[in-house]
Amino acid sequence: MIRKKVLNLILILLGTFILAVSVEMFILPYHILSGGVAGIAVAVEPFFHIDETLFANGMILALFFLGWIFLGRQFAVNTAVSSLFYPVFTTLLSRCVLETDIDPVLASFYAGLLGGFGIGLVMRTGASTGGMDVPPLILNRLTGIKISTLVMIVDGLTVLLGIIAYDINAALIGLVSVFASGFAIARVLEAGRGVAAKKVQIISDNWQAIADSIKFRLKRGLTVIDVTGGYSGEPKKMILVVVYERQYNELLEIIRENDEKAFVITTDSSDMVGEGFTYTSPNI
Repeated sequence: MIRKKVLNLILILLGTFILAVSVEMFILPYHILSGGVAGIAVAVEPFFHIDETLFANGMILALFFLGWIFLGRQFAVNTAVSSLFYPVFTTLLSRCVLETDIDPVLASFYAGLLGGFGIGLVMRTGASTGGMDVPPLILNRLTGIKISTLVMIVDGLTVLLGIIAYDINAALIGLVSVFASGFAIARVLEAGRGVAAKKVQIISDNWQAIADSIKFRLKRGLTVIDVTGGYSGEPKKMILVVVYERQYNELLEIIRENDEKAFVITTDSSDMVGEGFTYTSPNI
């Protein structure tokens, strides 16, 4: 447990540092209207002329204490390290020469990837970077409105503020960062937590032969489900099986060998938990 806690602390600090680098190297120098407190700092600078790093740091700390008050101690514990070290890292990095000379669209893209990678590392530990996650969580508790809806509203208001402060082109460039960040966060959270696999549903009159071949040739478990044909109203059997991606072609061969008219639905899967995937059965 101590080793895990130390590792999680290292990941939180590393992720927070990477996020701070993204902000100080790309978002603030290129005035990118990204999501989060840095994007808001960029949006309000033309109105109040407050140092962007100082404004973002102030918001992070204010939102941390606001979350502590409205969301409780557990929220504060989960965000404390990132929220307290983020201002330290950005303040130190703001005194270094980190600016680059690239196209603003590329800067927005790099900012999103880098920032998303840092946020993803923090989220993998079960912690949060706080910041603009806090208002939607508070409003959800007070109003009952879905968090996803509130996040969209907050992001929309941020973009609107950016359009007023700059122009629509700046807002569109900022969206590049938002999408790149979302992509990077998803990839980091998925990394190492699953394997490339296929979930396959098979409806066939010759289901028993297909099931037997899957068990003996592919060495995979399966589930047989009773279903009813929507058009014919006849009872049928459906096989549900998850196979490694490398086994998928052989599975299709098994199906064709036993029933060329079988109905097959395939879905990509990447997060399987249980025998054969997260721990190995003696028979696999």
